[in-house]
Amino acid sequence: MMGWDKWVNIDYTDPNGPMYYKGVYHLFYQYNPDGALFGDSMVWAHSVSYDLINWFSLDHALIPSEPFDINSCWSGSVTILPGNIPVVLYTGIDANHNQVQNLAIPKNLSDPLLIEWVKYSGNPLMTPPDRVKGDNFRDPTTAWQGSDGTWRVVIGSWSNNQGTAILYQSEDFVHWTKYQDPLYSSSKTEMWECPDFFPVPINSTNGVDTSVKNPSVRHIMKASFNSHDYYIVGTYVTEQEKFLPDVDFTGTSQDLRLDYGKFYASKTFFDSKKNRRILWAWVNESDSTQDDIEKGWSGLQTVPRQIWLDKTGKQLVQWPVEEINSLRDNEVNIYGKQLESGSIFEVSGITASQADVEIMFELPELEEAEFMNSDWMDPQLICDREDSSVTGRFGPFGLLALATKDLTEQTAIFFRVFRRHKGYVVLMCSEQRRSSLRNELDKTTYGAFVDIDSRQEMISLRSLIDHSVIESFGGKGRTCITTRVYPKLAVNDEAHLFAFNNGTLRVTISRLNAWSMKNANINCRGGLENTASC
Repeated sequence: MMGWDKWVNIDYTDPNGPMYYKGVYHLFYQYNPDGALFGDSMVWAHSVSYDLINWFSLDHALIPSEPFDINSCWSGSVTILPGNIPVVLYTGIDANHNQVQNLAIPKNLSDPLLIEWVKYSGNPLMTPPDRVKGDNFRDPTTAWQGSDGTWRVVIGSWSNNQGTAILYQSEDFVHWTKYQDPLYSSSKTEMWECPDFFPVPINSTNGVDTSVKNPSVRHIMKASFNSHDYYIVGTYVTEQEKFLPDVDFTGTSQDLRLDYGKFYASKTFFDSKKNRRILWAWVNESDSTQDDIEKGWSGLQTVPRQIWLDKTGKQLVQWPVEEINSLRDNEVNIYGKQLESGSIFEVSGITASQADVEIMFELPELEEAEFMNSDWMDPQLICDREDSSVTGRFGPFGLLALATKDLTEQTAIFFRVFRRHKGYVVLMCSEQRRSSLRNELDKTTYGAFVDIDSRQEMISLRSLIDHSVIESFGGKGRTCITTRVYPKLAVNDEAHLFAFNNGTLRVTISRLNAWSMKNANINCRGGLENTASC
C-alpha cells in the first residue's frame, strides 16, 4: 500500500494489527499527522479493504489522549478472542516517556469497519519489568491461547545485553503476569522491535491461526533489529515455555531475513477467509529527510505477501497475494529467447514504470560455471564488489528495471551462478548504483543467496515495479529483495525494462511474462465503494 495522501503531510511506518473481520480486511499503521517524518505524537491510522488491493481510509483508531499513551500510540497487534472479538494490544509512550502495554476494544462489534475503539480504563496492563529500561519494552505480538486456556504474548526488549522476547501470561486478557524466563533471547542481536511469533504448517502453503500447536506445525520467531527483519525456524515447547530454534542467530550475514533490502517492522496475520498467512512490512525512503519534507510524505507498505514454510523446512517462502494479479493489463509473452554473452533486449509493449514481470532462466551448460572464491561469505558484499557490469561465466544475468533507453539510469536485479566442490551456489543481487543521476541518495546494493538446486530447477525471478519501489522474488519466493529508487530520467513513459546477460556463457529465457499494472485505489475516503476521493 502506497504511503501518500493528497491532503496532508504524513509519515507512514510500521504496519500494525492487520486482520480480517466480518468480510473486511483491516490494516492499522504508524502515522504522524503533523509531518512527513517520524514524530513525537504517533497515532494508529486505519484503512480497510474488501480485496487487499483497493483501500479506504478511516478516522484514526488510536490517538494519544491518556497518561498511559499521551506521548504516542506505538506499534502493537490485534488478537481475535473467542466469539470473533478483535482486541488491540499496543505500546503507549506514557507521561514519563516509558513504554507500557495497553488494551483497546471496538466500541461496536456489529460494525464491520470497526471505526471506533475504546481504551481500557485499567491501562496500562504491562509496565517495564525489573532490569529493563523504560525505552526497551515495546511492540506486543498477536497473543495465542494454549490448551490450558491461558493467553500468552511476547514483548520485544533488550535485557542483560540480549535481544529478548519477554513472555507474559493471562487468564482473562486483562491481568498479565511476566513469565520467569523469556520465550527466547539472543546475545547475537540488538534490541528487538516488532517481534512476531506464529506457527506454519510443515507440508502446506496454507496458514493457521496463531494459537494452533500440534505436530503438523513448526514455529517462526521473527525480530526487527539492525535495520532488517530476521527470523529463525524452530520448535515451541509448551511444557517449558521455550522456543528452540533449529539454527540460532549468529550475528552474521548467514542469518535468515524475510527480505534482504529495504524492509522493516513487518507483521503477519492469519487470513481466515482464504486460510493463509499474510505478511506486510514498512519500506522507508532512500532520499534525504529534506526531500521527504518537501514532497510532504515518506514511507510505504509492501504489497501483501502470502508466507509459508518451504518444503525443505529450513526457511520461509513469500509470494504476492493472488489478488495482485487483478491489476494486470497488456500482457507480453516471450518463450525460448537465447541471451548470448553481452546481449540485452527490451521488453516492450508494457508500461515499464508500473509493471509485473516473471521470468525463468535456463542454464544449458551448468557444468561450465566458475568456482566460487572460498573467501566470499557475505552475499551483499559480493554483489557490491561484483556488480552487474562485471563479466562472469554464468552471470550477471537478469533484468534492468526503471532504465533509460540509453541505460544511463538502470536498476539491475540479477543472478550469478557459481560452482562449489559440492554443488552450485545461486547469488541474487539488486544493484542501485546506477539507479538515478540524482546525488545524495542511498544507493546501497543488496544481495542474498538463493537456496535452490540449479541442476533440478530453472532460476526464476518475479519483480513488481511501481515507480520508486521494486519488490523482487527470486527462486519462486525463497529470496526477496525490496528496493527504493528515484530515477531522474527513467520516469513514467520514459522508463524502460530490459533483460540482459553479461556473462560469457549463454543463458536461455525459457519463459517471460510481463504485464502493465493498473492503478489501485489507495486511501480513498467516503466509503469502500466510493472512489471519487482517491
